[in-house]
Amino acid sequence: MATNYRFLAFDCGATSGRAILASFGSEDFTMEEVYRFPNRILEIGGKYYWNVFSIYEHFITCLRQLGTKGIRPDSIGIDTWGVDFGCVGADGALLGLPRAYRDPYTAGIPEEVFRTVPREELYAATGIQIMDFNTIFQLYAQTREPSTALQQAECILFMPDLLSYLLTGKKVCEYTDASTSGMMDQKSRQFHKALLERLGIRTDILLPIVPSGTKVGTLSPSLAKETGLGEIPVIAVAGHDTASAIAAVPARNERFAYLSSGTWSLMGIEVPSPVINEESARLNFTNEGGIEGTTRFLKNITGMWLLEQCREVWKAEGKDYGYDALVEMARSQEAFPGRINPDDRRFANPGNMLEEIKSALRESGITDASDARIVSCIFHSLAERYKEVLEMLRGFAPFPIECLHIIGGGSANELLNQWTADAIGIPVLAGPTEATAIGNIMMQAKAAGVVNDRWQMRRLIGEAFKVKTFMPKR
Repeated sequence: MATNYRFLAFDCGATSGRAILASFGSEDFTMEEVYRFPNRILEIGGKYYWNVFSIYEHFITCLRQLGTKGIRPDSIGIDTWGVDFGCVGADGALLGLPRAYRDPYTAGIPEEVFRTVPREELYAATGIQIMDFNTIFQLYAQTREPSTALQQAECILFMPDLLSYLLTGKKVCEYTDASTSGMMDQKSRQFHKALLERLGIRTDILLPIVPSGTKVGTLSPSLAKETGLGEIPVIAVAGHDTASAIAAVPARNERFAYLSSGTWSLMGIEVPSPVINEESARLNFTNEGGIEGTTRFLKNITGMWLLEQCREVWKAEGKDYGYDALVEMARSQEAFPGRINPDDRRFANPGNMLEEIKSALRESGITDASDARIVSCIFHSLAERYKEVLEMLRGFAPFPIECLHIIGGGSANELLNQWTADAIGIPVLAGPTEATAIGNIMMQAKAAGVVNDRWQMRRLIGEAFKVKTFMPKR
């Protein structure tokens, strides 16, 4: 491995963002969080926006601090959530703030779209599950409003590409993020313009889709001078945060399933081409872009959202349970038989999650639900849901699934990892927790020629980060 490389990853989430600096030496690979900042949705006049200028300012503050310390990264990569976008005018100016996916302006829009493009046709072309905040529905809603910014736009840029544009002045449309839009034709891997034109959506605003790892440009001359870092390359990494996370799965071969575990759980397999048929549509699986042109065939599962919402209720009641205490509570009630379906719509956003779970348990004949039993119920229910989805994946996978890799913050939950291994009957390999930032960094390393492909990346990750194995006990 080449020596003395440094890569800077900006990893942006809906509530916070951070900058991770990685160093590649001749015999080691280290990572350090060098900056963290808040992020939030702005409500203005009943509409919801992302304050992209605030994110940009935090990027510049971080870069200035590195410049002051004499730390010069070899490149920069940015990953964020998917579907949202900003409008850029002919003069290069950003035309207002990007709308946020939580804005309810797309409620009911899919049903309107299906009158022109039937649901089955849309899924057959794009392979993307139907969610009302998909980019295609946002563009349809903004066209109908009509949005002045969209009317005047020369192009739209998805969030990672928009932030790269603010740093470099160069525009690209990266594959993994574009793939989540519900507008990409899975055969050509470019936007399905004929379909969009039927809906009255402008297609002249869409840029050609480029592969992950493409060089966007360098820091603009003014930023190069302001930060003291010079014209550092900015790489279009796997811009969608889940794509970056899956890139960091330390798998040895293709025969694995993954679970990106956090507030939400994303469970799937990595395949060379999309899986689009009546069964995948019926089961609501989605086909999103992965690194090196792969497809992330996956299903969304409600994750630790259930527990997080219960914690809010308990906290309001004066019971501020810590993470370790919650795990021990679940362990103490391992034999509790109560179960729920985590993906039942009743748990999407109830006013009181604790009472909603208790209500569901009462409907199944269980009335003695203590706090500890509620936690046990959540953990067991998630493990059993993972088993159900894994069995679905086995029906689609072109290979035997030999293990489940759990990555992200949820991979630190050893009790749930063990219960998951017990439920699915195959080994669970947990870690790394910082998968998204690691995948971002590794794509920069690949662009720099430090690593050759995703399998070399994964071997290096497996050596550099602790991965714990949980074997089925029953």
